[in-house]
Amino acid sequence: MMENGTLAAVDPGREKCGIAVLDVHGVVLFQKVIETLNLAREINDKHSRYAFTVLVLGNGTTSKEAKERIEEAVPGLRVVLVDEYRTTDMAKRAYWQARPPRGWRRLLPASMLVPPEPVDDFVAIILARRFLEKAPLSDV
Repeated sequence: MMENGTLAAVDPGREKCGIAVLDVHGVVLFQKVIETLNLAREINDKHSRYAFTVLVLGNGTTSKEAKERIEEAVPGLRVVLVDEYRTTDMAKRAYWQARPPRGWRRLLPASMLVPPEPVDDFVAIILARRFLEKAPLSDV
């Protein structure tokens, strides 16, 4: 159960990971893209600040290694795997909604735009919201 009303999410990757912390209503409190080497330290740091008891983890190819690192960094933390299907496409759309294109780029359809920076943090947000949609609040 999430006593303080927050949860964390990670989109794991070989080189970089997206991290997000949200409240139970899906409001983003923190988001960032980090190097995978810093995952354990960053999760430990955010856990100290936000005291989440649940971490949602994308089920991609590096999820097993990421889960092990996270569980070592914060023993007792509940790690829940969530399906990553189509999250990158959704994250690209979310990126452009949060940071609308300027100049001539605003004339292009969003599907033709490529974000100028990684969107892994937006993927983490989507994973957390997927979990929140399906989980009763007592699970959070």
